[in-house]
Amino acid sequence: MISILSDRTTQGSQDAGRLVLRLAVAIVLLFHGVAKLKNGVAWIADPLADLGLPAFISYGAYLGEVVAPLLMIVGYKVRLAALVIVGNMSMVLLLAHRKDVFAINEGGGGWAVELQALILFGALAVFLLGSERFVIGGSRSS
Repeated sequence: MISILSDRTTQGSQDAGRLVLRLAVAIVLLFHGVAKLKNGVAWIADPLADLGLPAFISYGAYLGEVVAPLLMIVGYKVRLAALVIVGNMSMVLLLAHRKDVFAINEGGGGWAVELQALILFGALAVFLLGSERFVIGGSRSS
């Protein structure tokens, strides 16, 4: 009998772990997307312009913070959605948090971009692992 505290895993526990990771990343990021739906993305145009990039790229925030998380939650095209989130979070770090990448939070310590990094690396893990059993429409590792 396999104990829940054992280092041995079953396919079911691996699938459940993938689901938890996928939902955690998607749900946390979706809240940021809802804020963008409420408040818009116009403020992103200035940081984009500072890098010589066109303002229309700011609309990619809706794709990366609303559409991709929803796809991950429902389990459709999970790897593609995770890859979009990796790109989105890379842009977030580049545009809004460049100065914080090597900084420590004041007061409580910790990495100044820990939330952004957790979302980025969580999405990268989802991309690499796939979704296996808990998906709709598509292959098991969609």
